[in-house]
Amino acid sequence: MTKDYSVELALIEGNPPLRELDDLIAAPIDTRPSHKYNIALAITGGLLLIGAICVGLTFYYGIGMWGNNIPVAWAFDITNFVFWVGIGHAGTLISAILYLLRQQWRTGIARFAEAMTIFAVICAGLFPIIHTGRPWLAGYLIPYPNQHGIWPNFISPLVWDVFAVSTYLTVSLVFWYVGLIPDFATLRDRATNKIKKTIYSVFSLGWRHSNRHWKHYEKVYMILAGLATPLVLSVHTVVSWDFAVAVLPGWHSTIFPPYFVAGAIFSGFAMVSTVLIFVRKVFDMEHIITMDHLEKMNKIILLTGSMVGYAYIIEWFMSWYSGTPFELFTTLNRAFGPYGWAYWIMVSCNVFFPQLFWFKKIRRSIPVTLVIVILVNVGMWFERFVIIVSSLSRDFLPSSWHYFTPTLVDFGILFGSFGLFFTLILLFAKSLPVISISEIKGVLQGAQPSHHGDEHDA
Repeated sequence: MTKDYSVELALIEGNPPLRELDDLIAAPIDTRPSHKYNIALAITGGLLLIGAICVGLTFYYGIGMWGNNIPVAWAFDITNFVFWVGIGHAGTLISAILYLLRQQWRTGIARFAEAMTIFAVICAGLFPIIHTGRPWLAGYLIPYPNQHGIWPNFISPLVWDVFAVSTYLTVSLVFWYVGLIPDFATLRDRATNKIKKTIYSVFSLGWRHSNRHWKHYEKVYMILAGLATPLVLSVHTVVSWDFAVAVLPGWHSTIFPPYFVAGAIFSGFAMVSTVLIFVRKVFDMEHIITMDHLEKMNKIILLTGSMVGYAYIIEWFMSWYSGTPFELFTTLNRAFGPYGWAYWIMVSCNVFFPQLFWFKKIRRSIPVTLVIVILVNVGMWFERFVIIVSSLSRDFLPSSWHYFTPTLVDFGILFGSFGLFFTLILLFAKSLPVISISEIKGVLQGAQPSHHGDEHDA
């Protein structure tokens, strides 16, 4: 029995011919950069330059350039680290889990989401190195065999972070590259420039679109998807243990692993939606990255946002039910203390605004969707800020309480991380297909690859 693709046809408007589809997806690679692209690259490059200058000042003068103090030893640096690790979750979720569930709507956004994962993890990995103040000693964080038990400290969750994030980056990078192999072969076959043809030939690994190649490809892709799926849960769970294994009130909680994972998927999907809205407009891909794709992502944002809101309620309940005055004080201090403004920004952006996606007109409105997903990312950054800064600023000894005030260097590094992320996104969109050519063809009527027939024909 042949698989029915009628459901997926709505995900590609117009059902374009295969050759036209190749030209459309490869157009950003084959054409000269537009003015819109150059302006965007100039803006992101400027932010990246600001960040690089602030990082240089930090390396020269030390982390005394930041607003960190006693007791707030973790501030913008670890807040940014947790934020960017969370952003990197949605790519693997879209590509791996939705692939295993045979969700065909992933085809228009999976490639872009995979690339976003890699770039976000790169941004995240920079902050622990900068935060140490001695980046040349970062090798001590690598979990290599150590008979003397001096370095690294394997009972520290910070070392677990390095292991989990580096594993996640490696698997995500291989998963992304394997998905690109058929598209490299397509670009090789249509290239007229000898240099481009040679480059694409090397990266396509001799791909010939044969049935044998497709069978091996699907097997490898399935294995990598199976490996990547538990990493979605494990990586941010390990990040949450940075806090949950501490004895500090407000951190020492078993809800942190699922709470962090839900929040990471929430913020990751919001960032994917944010960037896709601009990409589909800049590169004229509205009929490939359709409103149906964005609406489905809005539904997932609504679901995960509700889960995050539930976690906020559980935090209040457990602080009361524990009967511990320190836990109750920490919860009340977050909402009504010196950082209460940040707490209510977090709640408004993460819980209240996403509830508007219950209405179909709002889910299918590009301007309103863009505003809401940007607010979600703002709220998720403030969530990490509230967890880290407000908890540390009020420790067990009132005489050491201190208010954290960020410096211009703190803001410069934060903006620089966004500059790095979006610069990498723009360079990727100009040099590689942002849409999987081979997978998109699989949802066109009469154009599904022959390997589907091998599996589903009786």
